[in-house]
Amino acid sequence: MTTLPSAAPAGPGPAHGEGHASHPSYTLTGFIIFLCSESVIFLAFFAAYALLKSTATSWLPPGVEGLEWRTPLQFTVVLVSSSGTIAVAEHFLGQKRLWAFRAFLLLTMAMGSVFLYGQASEWSGLSFGFTSGTFGGLFYLLTGFHGLHVGTGILLMGLMLGRSFYPGNYDNGEQGVIAVSLFWHFVDVIWVLLFLLLYAWQA
Repeated sequence: MTTLPSAAPAGPGPAHGEGHASHPSYTLTGFIIFLCSESVIFLAFFAAYALLKSTATSWLPPGVEGLEWRTPLQFTVVLVSSSGTIAVAEHFLGQKRLWAFRAFLLLTMAMGSVFLYGQASEWSGLSFGFTSGTFGGLFYLLTGFHGLHVGTGILLMGLMLGRSFYPGNYDNGEQGVIAVSLFWHFVDVIWVLLFLLLYAWQA
């Protein structure tokens, strides 16, 4: 009796979910495009501020000689330093050291919260409001819009922190954390430009 040759073993097929492997990269690319669109919005505000200030005969509200910059500078240092802590958190996540990741993510969230507290304290002590001329309107619009982004970043980090407690959630990638980290770096860079525009350029 002739034995039929057995079929050759099939090669390794695509891993489960391999057809979707490129989806995270598409998501990250889309998020980068979103950040670029946000950059355009902020740059438009910056250009409007610079143009209006350069052409105004009277820029500051009556009785206001300028903004106090020393305390905002301290909170700026806190916010900019948080770019380092979220980078460290991202590094620990890459090493699958979840508790270190959580600790540095919490530290970043705390530093962002300290910055928001500093901004709220500054607002409460200012002698002008949103309706105090063009400067007043733009100051509150720019700092408030940025503060909204800081708050959003803190919420997103809280979401990433919560996801770290789901077993195996970050075993197959960390695109969400990378996106949030990029968003946070973006927020920090925008604030540095805002600080230069609002506080350093007072001549």
